[in-house]
Amino acid sequence: MGEAKRQAGKAKDTAEDVSDSKAFEVLARAGYIAAGLLHILLGVIALRVAMGGSGEADQGGAISALGDGPGGSLLLWACAIGSIALALFMLSEVFFGARGLKDSDKLKFRAKNGAKAVTYGVIGGTFATYAAGGGSDSGESTQGVSATLMSNPAGSVLLMAVGAGVMVVGGYFVYSGVTRKFKENLKSLPGKGAGQAIVRLGMAGYVAKGVALLVLGLLFIVATINNDPEESTGLDGALKSLQDQPYGAWILGAVAVGLIAYGVFMVIRSRYQKM
Repeated sequence: MGEAKRQAGKAKDTAEDVSDSKAFEVLARAGYIAAGLLHILLGVIALRVAMGGSGEADQGGAISALGDGPGGSLLLWACAIGSIALALFMLSEVFFGARGLKDSDKLKFRAKNGAKAVTYGVIGGTFATYAAGGGSDSGESTQGVSATLMSNPAGSVLLMAVGAGVMVVGGYFVYSGVTRKFKENLKSLPGKGAGQAIVRLGMAGYVAKGVALLVLGLLFIVATINNDPEESTGLDGALKSLQDQPYGAWILGAVAVGLIAYGVFMVIRSRYQKM
């Protein structure tokens, strides 16, 4: 029993040493670059749609576009490695990063970083899937899952909860953008114009992503109320639904530009993020 405890402690110390290493930090920061590229391409596709073009304005469409470019496969694998490294870093924060915090703050800290770990893990897995030649229509996948959940009352309640949760996250993104709360996660920014430009990019990006998530969550809820899984079309459907509103093309265009700004901000964030 004592030997097992010592081995467990040794493994924990090793994991903590790895998470604190400079090499691991560099890989984790690359995850922010991967997320930035994803949002830039997502915004470009959405902007193309707003201007009357076509394209899948979702994660799958953006990753496919990235893979179709020069050195696409290599770039996808690099993004996968960076995203997974960032997910592991966030996971290490769950276990090792709460030291020194008040007990009342530890649960919130761990839940927040745990959610980020899952998010970047999913992004990394998606990059890896496309790099290996896989991929699927995310809109159809979302509809399939929604149809399965809507087939029973418990599933419908869960889908409503998912929609509400996505809207809460979207609202938090808007709040973070408007109040500049995201600056809490950054080290000292450059002075004068450069620093102000980074903050403005972050503000525009956070608000735009928040709007996209609010619409996505609302579509989940509406689809569940109407018992119509075809209305649950994922982010692509959420963005394209903005076109059905008055001045929809302009609204979608503004959100698209905001998503591009968020992507550029994420690339810059890889340099200034507190780790």
